[in-house]
Amino acid sequence: MSPSAEADNRKQLADALGFTHDQLIQEFGYDDDVDFDLRDTIEDIIGSDLEDEDSQEIVDHVIIWFRKSDGDLVDILQDAISSLDAGGDVWVLTVKAGRDEHVNPATIMESADLAGLRSMNTITVAEDWTATRLASRS
Repeated sequence: MSPSAEADNRKQLADALGFTHDQLIQEFGYDDDVDFDLRDTIEDIIGSDLEDEDSQEIVDHVIIWFRKSDGDLVDILQDAISSLDAGGDVWVLTVKAGRDEHVNPATIMESADLAGLRSMNTITVAEDWTATRLASRS
C-alpha cells in the first residue's frame, strides 16, 4: 500500500472511531490474537501507547477486545466505564461472524443495556474484527 493510501486509511479509521491526537485510550482484553496493525494505527493516531486495563487514568475512550470465551461482557463494560471521561465512547471489538470466538451482536446490545450504555453503530476495523460503539445513555 502506498504511503498516501495508508494515510487515507488511517484518517478514515480515526474519523470512524472518533480518536484524535493526544487522547488517552484504554485497552481491555489484549491478547496475542488482537490485530496488531490496528493497535499500531490507533497509537499513531493518538500519538502515544494505549493505556492497559490496570490504568487508573481518566481516559477519553475505551477499546475492548472481546471474544465468546472472555466471560461476562457486562462486568468488563462496568470496569471500562469506571475510568471513562464524560462523553467518551466504548468500542467493543469482536471477531467477525463465521470465525471462532464470534460474539452475537445481540449479546453486545444486551450487555450494553445492562451496563447503562446504548449500542450506536458497528464498523469493520480490521480483516478479522468489527467494532461496536457504545455510548452513555445520558
